Amino acid sequence: MKITLIKDILVSEPDGRTVHVYGWVRTKRDSKNLCFIQVNDGSCFASIQLTFDREAAPAQSAASGTDIENELKKISTGASVHAEGKLIPSPASGQAVEVALERLEVLGEAPAETYPLQKKGHSFEFLREIAHLRPRTNAFGAVARMRNQMAFAVHTFFQERSFNYVHTPIITASDTEGAGEMFQVTTLDLAAIAERGIKAGAKGMNPNKAADLVDYTKDFFGKSTNLTVSGQLEAETFATALSRVYTFGPTFRAENSNTPRHLAEFWMIEPEMAFFDLDDNMDLAEDFIKYLLNWALTKCADDMAFFNERIQKGLIDTLTQVASSDFKRISYTQAVEELEKNNERFEFKAYWGCDLQTEHERFLTEQLYKKPVMVYDYPKNIKAFYMKLNDDGKTVRAVDVLVPGIGEIIGGSQREENYDKLLTRIREMNLNPEDYQWYLDLRKYGTVVHSGFGLGFERLLRYVTGMANLRDVIPFPRTPKSADF
Repeated sequence: MKITLIKDILVSEPDGRTVHVYGWVRTKRDSKNLCFIQVNDGSCFASIQLTFDREAAPAQSAASGTDIENELKKISTGASVHAEGKLIPSPASGQAVEVALERLEVLGEAPAETYPLQKKGHSFEFLREIAHLRPRTNAFGAVARMRNQMAFAVHTFFQERSFNYVHTPIITASDTEGAGEMFQVTTLDLAAIAERGIKAGAKGMNPNKAADLVDYTKDFFGKSTNLTVSGQLEAETFATALSRVYTFGPTFRAENSNTPRHLAEFWMIEPEMAFFDLDDNMDLAEDFIKYLLNWALTKCADDMAFFNERIQKGLIDTLTQVASSDFKRISYTQAVEELEKNNERFEFKAYWGCDLQTEHERFLTEQLYKKPVMVYDYPKNIKAFYMKLNDDGKTVRAVDVLVPGIGEIIGGSQREENYDKLLTRIREMNLNPEDYQWYLDLRKYGTVVHSGFGLGFERLLRYVTGMANLRDVIPFPRTPKSADF
């Protein structure tokens, strides 16, 4: 039998035909003659109402061969059901159709005394502890649908512009950011290594000297490897062959930060474009943000209405304004000059050479310009080695896209295409050139001007949903001391 989703039943004509409803019970309201059951299958925000008229019960039971009253006794919030009945007009406000119940089967009970979601009003902190059940709530069902739609929008945007989707490796020997905050991947026996360290200490040797304890030639890959923090470097290899590519996959950061803005595992979107300079890069980034926000506003209206009403008041107006704005473009030097004029407002004082804080970014977007802002040409000392050096020798062709409400949402740059300058930067950052020889080869053979940027998918979702914590826009958050599912 073909199963029809509730989202499709809700937009059907109430012509009295028989429909089958499959889903989970949200609520049950019982009175003397009537029983109302709200059932949701996750296909949309709305539930469908099943109505049972006890005055017609004998005829219905005889016709269906089931005891509906007996099944109703098994129902509580969370129970799964299969219902059959006539699709009729609904007299209730806010819904066009309902189902006059003729047959009911409880597929799986959810005992009220133990089901954690029996009551409403649980905190998001509590729901993180039951991540396997929280998708059944209104908020997390809406987040899941939004995550799906935004992923589809990402792929659609790039596919419409002739980008090739590239799967970059999760296991890597390169540190893209040079920060060292990476999860190590190894098959070596850590207990045995620790035992050797204890014995080495007993002999007066330095037990912390890795060279004395760890032989990476015996590891699975024959060298030290880690989980990737970015697919950018590998994506550049394909951009210099296919012209336009993008990655969209999981990345990892071993940063011991317990804040609403950090995750140890998150998803990144990273386009790389050959023959694009920084201006081209900024044009694409602006188009990308507007496209994603318009997608959310037009294709996810029901869920957006929920976020606007229950999560962040005024969210729809904020996103609409950003999507219709021309993004302001200013240099880092200009930005700092404006911030220094208002330093009394900030906890962290702005000065040339500082890394802009969220309070600085939000001031620029929400107070000074009242629109999204692109800040470009950052000091080289606070940016990654691969960014193109400007003629002044002090700044690089980097750009951060800032939006009202959260600050930075995209970071990117024109990449350094000159072999000698890139090699110099690698050495200046105390990185081993041998580890990046393959990357240098891209500048050695057929080098071209090229650019790219990165957008954290969870940061995007936090923005479009209004959710305050990144842990609430990813199915199973990975944070320090937390990997329970």
